[in-house]
Amino acid sequence: MGVGVSTSYGRSYSDRAFATDYRMPMEFTAAANLDELLDVKAQQPDAQLLAGGTDLMVAVNLAHHRPEQIVSLGRVEELKDVGSARIGAGTTWARLEQCQYTALAQAARTVGSPQIRAAGTIGGNIGTASPAGDGLPWIAAADAEIIVESKERGERIVPWREFFTGVKRTSLASDEVITGVTIPDNLPDAQEFAKVGTRNAMVIATVSCVVMRGDDGFRVALGSVAPTPMRATRAEEMINAESTISDAVLEEFGRIVQDEVQPITDHRSTEAYRRHAAGVLARRLVKRTLQ
Repeated sequence: MGVGVSTSYGRSYSDRAFATDYRMPMEFTAAANLDELLDVKAQQPDAQLLAGGTDLMVAVNLAHHRPEQIVSLGRVEELKDVGSARIGAGTTWARLEQCQYTALAQAARTVGSPQIRAAGTIGGNIGTASPAGDGLPWIAAADAEIIVESKERGERIVPWREFFTGVKRTSLASDEVITGVTIPDNLPDAQEFAKVGTRNAMVIATVSCVVMRGDDGFRVALGSVAPTPMRATRAEEMINAESTISDAVLEEFGRIVQDEVQPITDHRSTEAYRRHAAGVLARRLVKRTLQ
């Protein structure tokens, strides 16, 4: 599955039936703009959308998947805008490395290799909806919303909690396209990201975490520890009720984070290690935001 980055702004390829006849030709369309993209998606709701190809082409090359229709997004400039209130779905990780949002920039720098960061996009990360998606904890911590659009119904703004519905599952309709992410006003400037994995470079997160500190207190979001990105709301309530952040407070805070997460044991890690790492990362990032 690559590094948790995808090119699918529609449904993830993992939710589709795998084709078995690899002699079947693939129909390719290069959408020139957003209107054309929405037209094609309305006519061909099962079409696979292609931006960077960092997940899709791995599946195709390994003969795991062969979509009948592919729509390229490379020419759709409307998906590539980055501003103070919106990040376009076609924005690459390489571009996000330089963005003003500290934790998102930190996350972007950990995505795969330079080649992957130059191709992969935040929209693909969202569309794949992997629990290990590097950009998803930041979206949760920011309380961002996902912007989707269809030809028939126009634009729809979806809170992140409603958009991510399960492991690699979203509430996106078959004729909809992810066009961007909204950025709330007054986002905390103090924000930090970290993740742990089985190696030091090009790592898929075993656990990832974002902590933000603002006027409303601390926000704590985690990835790879539940079916979807999650907020550690009980831990937030606990630490935000404290007037002084002592070592004892941080210890209790980390324990609550460990209790709140819902990890599993898989080929990357155990449930016990993920719980431990979630608490450690959250404590460390709280300290960083205080520096």
